[in-house]
Amino acid sequence: MEETISLHEIFTIIKKRFLLIISFIIGAALIAAIVSYFILTPIYEASTQFIVNQSNEETTQQTQIDQSTIRTNVELINTYNVIIKSNAILDHVVEELHLPYTADQLADKISVTSEENSQVVTVSVKDPLPAVATNIANKTVEVFQEKIPEIMNVDNVNILSEAKMKGNISPVEPRPKLNIAIALVLGAMVGVGLAFLLEFLDTKVRSENDIVEKLELPVFGVISRIDAEDVRRSVSTQTRVGLGEQGGYRNV
Repeated sequence: MEETISLHEIFTIIKKRFLLIISFIIGAALIAAIVSYFILTPIYEASTQFIVNQSNEETTQQTQIDQSTIRTNVELINTYNVIIKSNAILDHVVEELHLPYTADQLADKISVTSEENSQVVTVSVKDPLPAVATNIANKTVEVFQEKIPEIMNVDNVNILSEAKMKGNISPVEPRPKLNIAIALVLGAMVGVGLAFLLEFLDTKVRSENDIVEKLELPVFGVISRIDAEDVRRSVSTQTRVGLGEQGGYRNV
């Protein structure tokens, strides 16, 4: 027999375990804030762009760029994206900039993107030091422009814009606000899930309603719980009443 739970029961469980859920939410947010602001290393990003167009020889022979030429250049971009991150390019970048990275490690810092059907390619570099990220981005495109004629026997790459240091640069990673927002959601999910788990595992019978709902048995009577203080108070009351009655009898 399948068990169902009503909205009223859901709200009752949440209300009952409200402090537990709030503690998970606040705890997750605090952990995310501490990790984002004090533990994770800030990462900066620098980007440069180049455009893939006709070679110089083709430009002198053709005065107008047709659609087939543009399509060919766009298809070449996919090949260029692979070449930029290859050892043939990055080995020279590491050597010229005297970087403490290998070519493979440097490739992990570089991302190459291009819009669909666009001849513009963006090369982005992430590094803990913004100056290093800027130098790597510019040098990578510069070396690529120099080496691509030797690699593919083409000369159709022109630098569109160089990476530059901004006056008020901010890190792209980590994102404290985003991390805290995610932590709040995860904390709420874990807190609510744990609240329902504890409620499911809690098989104690605490009231007559639990007997009816969990055991499906009728309740014929209830024995109230009497504390020691209630017993002393009751005895004291009865003693005073008894003495009062006796006193009254003697006066008669």
